[in-house]
Amino acid sequence: MNAITPLAVRPAPALRSPAQAVDAALLAKYDGLRVPRYTSYPTAPHFTPDVNGDVYGGWLEAVEPSQSGSLYLHIPFCQKMCWYCGCHTKIVARYAPIAEYLGHLRREIAMVADRIPGRLAVRHIHFGGGTPTMLAPGDFESLIGLLRERFDVVPGAELAVEIDPRTLIAEMAAALGRAGVNRASLGVQDFDATVQEAINRVQPRAVTEQALAWLQDAGIGGINLDLMYGLPHQSVESVTRSAEIALEMAPDRLSVFGYAHVPWMKTHQKKIDESVLAGSLGRWEQFAAIADTLAAAGYSAVGLDHFARPGDELAVQQEEGRLGRNFQGYTTDDADVLLGFGSSSIGALPQGYVQNAVPFDQYAAAIEEGRLPTSKGIALTGDDRVRRDLIMRLMCDLSVDTAAIARAHGLDEATFEPELAGMADLVADGVAVVEGRRVHVPDSARPLMRIVAARFDTHLSKGAGRHSRAV
Repeated sequence: MNAITPLAVRPAPALRSPAQAVDAALLAKYDGLRVPRYTSYPTAPHFTPDVNGDVYGGWLEAVEPSQSGSLYLHIPFCQKMCWYCGCHTKIVARYAPIAEYLGHLRREIAMVADRIPGRLAVRHIHFGGGTPTMLAPGDFESLIGLLRERFDVVPGAELAVEIDPRTLIAEMAAALGRAGVNRASLGVQDFDATVQEAINRVQPRAVTEQALAWLQDAGIGGINLDLMYGLPHQSVESVTRSAEIALEMAPDRLSVFGYAHVPWMKTHQKKIDESVLAGSLGRWEQFAAIADTLAAAGYSAVGLDHFARPGDELAVQQEEGRLGRNFQGYTTDDADVLLGFGSSSIGALPQGYVQNAVPFDQYAAAIEEGRLPTSKGIALTGDDRVRRDLIMRLMCDLSVDTAAIARAHGLDEATFEPELAGMADLVADGVAVVEGRRVHVPDSARPLMRIVAARFDTHLSKGAGRHSRAV
């Protein structure tokens, strides 16, 4: 079914698993905290309307010819709502709303490209959602053609698409191949039928296997599978079995996400029975079981929640200390300029972050009026830049030399002494290890690494937004 050869399963290392090593009382102590996921710094809750379309337009006009680019396109449509979903998406039964949105998306691409001096060299294009493959095959190919026309998409560029196997058709898989897509991320979450029923996402194994076969036939070899833990009715045994089934499909990478139960933000999550959700220790045991299963099969842990085959570029960059993290998670994308297209999409430029309007009508109205649909963002200060680099390395490497980060920004090596001194409680609890001016998160405290990162976040004291559970 999949041309990729599965790795031979080898005996697990004779070490305590993270589930055995973690302290249940420690997890319970910190479980009440809510901290950012740090896919950016400052994080999205701190964006303000001060950064609008006019500001963004000025930033685009300042893009230099030597800078590299990355494109993210948000396709916010699904055929059915998954109750665990935290994305900005809309359920549609007809193609007309998608076609209308696509028209606005094409106009936005032209507006942005017109503001940039020259043709930006692009090495990464990522389609997220929602379900990008709900586009008609011809419309998707035409959209890729527009991107190639307006930007300099370099040979060998990564073109990645998120896919819901339940809605993929053979014709769309073929169109992806013709358009040059070389990486696909398939949402699986869990193979257990009871769990699938509880999250309103029934997806038999055969459906995922068929999608993989179509992608293989289209010449798309880079495969990522998404798994989740912390979902209703999951157990250590069930998530282990799901991981084993995923391994039989031989993906290059796996992303293992914890379910973020935020019904105050996503009201459809109220349909999930909270009584069958695992507590903090149960969640960590589930993650550890998946991680141990993948490690035994030869996959390398990457950052907090990704896994990759040895030799995969994600694993290589982890080993070399070059791994990055953005709004799509851990990534090999190191572009200077990330352009986000579509409602709710986020972009990152040297000057700061921008986010498009989330409501479809506001996004469409701006485009129809000839305005960039930016609704908010944040301009980076010098302090933001140094803390962004520090938090990035901590989230990617579980360790950071604060003195080296300070030096790289022309600051005194002792710049972060107050934060290091303020970690005495985390050090006492075994959540962090401070050696000189280096801070390290031990494997036994891996689920708490975002708490360590948050100690360097000066924006949290401003109280903007509500975040997901720390564990």
